[in-house]
Order: sequence, then C-alpha cells, then structure tokens
Amino acid sequence: MPETGLIAEVLDGIGLRSASFIVTVYGDVVVPRGGVLWTGTLIDICAGVGISESLVRTAVSRLVAAHRLRGERVGRRSYYHLDASAHQEFEQAAVLLFGPEIETRGWQILHAPDLSEDAARLQRMGHMGGQVFIRPDRGQPVPEGALAFRALDPEGIERVAHFWDLSALQERYLDMIARFAPLDLALKDGTLSDEAALTARLLLVHVYRNVMLRDPRLPRNVLPSDWKGQEARALFRRLYRHLSPAAERHIAARFEGVDGYLPAQTAASEARISGL
Repeated sequence: MPETGLIAEVLDGIGLRSASFIVTVYGDVVVPRGGVLWTGTLIDICAGVGISESLVRTAVSRLVAAHRLRGERVGRRSYYHLDASAHQEFEQAAVLLFGPEIETRGWQILHAPDLSEDAARLQRMGHMGGQVFIRPDRGQPVPEGALAFRALDPEGIERVAHFWDLSALQERYLDMIARFAPLDLALKDGTLSDEAALTARLLLVHVYRNVMLRDPRLPRNVLPSDWKGQEARALFRRLYRHLSPAAERHIAARFEGVDGYLPAQTAASEARISGL
C-alpha cells in the first residue's frame, strides 16, 4: 500500500482534534529539543493530518489562554513554547510512555472527601463508593486532603478490577492495534519517507497516549486473560523505534525554532528511545 494510503488508514475515523494533536507535537518533538517551535512549522505538520491553518491558529490561541503554550515574536515570526505550568504534566506523560514499567507494591485505598469522581477517573483511580477510591500502589504521592491506607492483598483481590471500566479501555487498545497493524506490516517490508515516518509516529503517540493516560495499569493477576494492554504497548515500542530514524531526519530538516532548525537528536530524545 502506498504510504499516503497507510497514513489515511491510520487517520480513518480517528476524530483528530487540533489542540490535542498540537499537544502531541510539542510533547513528542518540541519539548525534548528545547521547547520552542515556529508557527509555520506547526502549520505544515498539522496540514499533513488534515488540520487547516485556521484551525491551528485557533487551537494555539486556546492553548495560550489555557496556559499551556506561551508565544513570543522574533521579527515577523511567531514562536510558541510550552508554558511552565504544563511541564510537569508533559514529564509525567513521558514517563508513562517511555519509562520502564514500575512494579506495584500492593494497593492504595484513599479516603478523599474533596476528590470528585471525574478527577478520580483522570487520575486512573477506581471508585469504591462514596469518598473511597483505590489504585495500584507505585509510591505515588497522596492527593492533598486525602487519607491513604496501604494494602498488600485486599480482601476479594480477584474482584478489584471491577472498580474500573476495563471494557472501554480494552476497546481502545483493540482499535489502536487494528489501526496500526497495516503500518507495522508495511514497515517489515520497506520504509516510509522521512515526512510520512514523522506523521505516523506522531499519530502513534497521539493514539497510544490517549488510552495509556486512562489506564490504571493494574497488576496482571487481576486483569482479564485476553487483556490487550501489553500487546498495544509492545506495538507502540516496536513502531516508535522503527519510525524514529526517518522521523528525526525530517525534524532536523524542517522543524524551526528560534535559533534555527531543531536537532535530530538530543540527550532527552535519545533517553526516551533507550527507555523503550
């Protein structure tokens, strides 16, 4: 299949939102290379996934208003960098995507009067009822205002997974695997252009990040026997490594920051790949 067809197949039905994709571009490419990008480069890379210039400019304005990006002008050009308030969130996401899996020490059971159910979901907690939540214990800090109790083997451990909607996560993982399987197969027989490789890698990060950040990463002994999370992670790692050499050539050739073109690699970008 031609590479344009492969990218179109990945994009089919994905419902790509401009602001969210721009966040992916910054998180995957820009932040490990100094954090600053020319607006013209952002417009070019977004055009490759069907996001128009007007949508890019609107999304950037909204990200600035939300204190996620901050702009500066140099001559006639506008550049944007990540706002300091967003750095911690980006670093946490990078650890989940590229870092080693941290083994659980048991469970944290939290009594959190000020934690809404929506906030609990975003933090990958299971809601046990009332103001009580549960999550795998990986040494995370306790939310402000919450009381934490640690349990190595809570009663009814085989039913712990019922506190999460794993069926919705499973569907997302199945969709990711089906969406990127043709690309995985094609790369075994050939290569993509540098530009297509970067586009494919950005879409891979975008799709995987959106499900990974919702995954509580439960211990395997409480997951369904047909759980696809591990298969999706293996696919992400394999494709990211395979796409990166060509993708990084395109970054060095086309991505412009304040001081010129961004480097193909930095210590931070190399650390991510070595973490895979």
